[in-house]
Amino acid sequence: MIREHFQYRQTITTILADEQSFIDAAKGAMLEARAELEAFIAEDPFFGITFDPYDPPAESLTVRRMGAASVSAGVGPMAAVAGTIAWAGAEAMQEAGASFGVVDNGGDIALFSDRDVRVGIHAGESPLSDRLAFLVPPHPAILGICTSSATVGPSISFGIADAVCVVAEDVALADAWATSLCNDLSPGDDTPFTALAGTGVQGALAILGDAVGTWGTLPEIVEARVDTDLITRGEDV
Repeated sequence: MIREHFQYRQTITTILADEQSFIDAAKGAMLEARAELEAFIAEDPFFGITFDPYDPPAESLTVRRMGAASVSAGVGPMAAVAGTIAWAGAEAMQEAGASFGVVDNGGDIALFSDRDVRVGIHAGESPLSDRLAFLVPPHPAILGICTSSATVGPSISFGIADAVCVVAEDVALADAWATSLCNDLSPGDDTPFTALAGTGVQGALAILGDAVGTWGTLPEIVEARVDTDLITRGEDV
């Protein structure tokens, strides 16, 4: 298996594949998706700044996916940007013939596999951080596992959760809903989970301090010792 760090502007990823050609396909597709988005924002700057749902008509698949996810989750479309770009990379790997591929775009993951995959859960200062993982069985269709945090990373959050992970085959949807739930969840109140019914989200997990809440159907959660050196983060360039 090959692991490669790929960084271009705000897109900071780790790509896993069995062949370099599949990694190259993912990188090319992510750059194309970014170019589509940047061109659209140049014509419609509101798309890049609003925190409200916004789904304008667009030829770009990237823009349409982000817009639809924003409406479902009640957040701005940029809340789905990382997952959407990761999704484009994973699709390109499949189209190139890969049976295994992972694109981790800063904690927003698109994967497909012919083997078990462990996805560690990093949750900032929580005592549970880096001690749990999803054990994802072979999954030939692309699956999104996206994480939002109010205590980790540079993304804007209006909540307090250390980590909210959302699982869905629509990776943009998983990313947008992770942000939405992270904005709204509070200790002892899991009512925001009820909004997930009928959205296409398969399951969600939230960590707030030493408390864990779940909704729906998730991959098996197992004990783990996550190597924090493998966490996707930016490099000085």
